[in-house]
Amino acid sequence: MSATTAYVGLGSNLDGPRAHVMRALEELARLPGTRLVRRSALYRSAPLASTAQPDYVNAVAQLETVLDPRRLLEELSAIEARHGRERPFPNAPRTLDLDLLLYGQTVLASPELTLPHPRMHERAFVLGPLAEIEPGALIPGRGRVDELMRACRGQHIERIA
Repeated sequence: MSATTAYVGLGSNLDGPRAHVMRALEELARLPGTRLVRRSALYRSAPLASTAQPDYVNAVAQLETVLDPRRLLEELSAIEARHGRERPFPNAPRTLDLDLLLYGQTVLASPELTLPHPRMHERAFVLGPLAEIEPGALIPGRGRVDELMRACRGQHIERIA
């Protein structure tokens, strides 16, 4: 079975967010049949939610994996659970959020998984780190990451590490 390039978005804004993101990157590198190829720097971004909450620490990881998209999503959910992820309401603060952004050029819409991630093309905290490691990445049906990033100029993200 040949490996597929996948991109995972990481985010945290609770209980030492930088440490959660760094540990999650290490856990991604240990997934079965998966290799961590590259990772972005860490970025700070304001939360999108209307409720008051701390800023996020975000990053993007590039993986080469033989896991199919659903199995990879299961592994990501297991990592989130180990970090104490809770989902009390939409856009709630979180210890760790792992989003499967892209899986090759797969386009998929199911109750469990949508590829590419449905809102990634509108979010600087995803596009900025992704553009850092793969500026020419193509989001199926949306365009190139570097071009999409220009449309997000009003969203502030700050490289922190």
